[in-house]
Amino acid sequence: MEIGKKLKEARVNAGMSQEKVAEEIQVSRQTISNWENEKSYPDIVSVLKLSDLYAVSLDILLKGDVKMIEHLEESTNIVKSGRHLITAVIINILVIAALIIVNGFLPENMYLLAGTFCIAITCSAALFYQIIKRF
Repeated sequence: MEIGKKLKEARVNAGMSQEKVAEEIQVSRQTISNWENEKSYPDIVSVLKLSDLYAVSLDILLKGDVKMIEHLEESTNIVKSGRHLITAVIINILVIAALIIVNGFLPENMYLLAGTFCIAITCSAALFYQIIKRF
């Protein structure tokens, strides 16, 4: 059974309207309707709230719905990739700072300065590419 049908069945069994459910989990009634009609999928936090509200286990709500499981895997991967992106930003800042410090010790070497500048630009470009790719 699809997640939308399971959500609607659980809501009806709990004797609740879409409006009441929306109010309880702090989303719009249209959002509840979209989930039940599978126009969109709830995030993991909403699934947990619905499970508690309907007094239905997550296993019953999620088991067998491949699309919903894929949606949840994708949304959690976004969180993981966000952490990787923050790490990459910090590393990029540290690399550029280290290159500036190295150039401070050897100011007369123009080849080193040009090489350092190229490395800094390459690191920054790779980082900006990752940021843009996320959006």
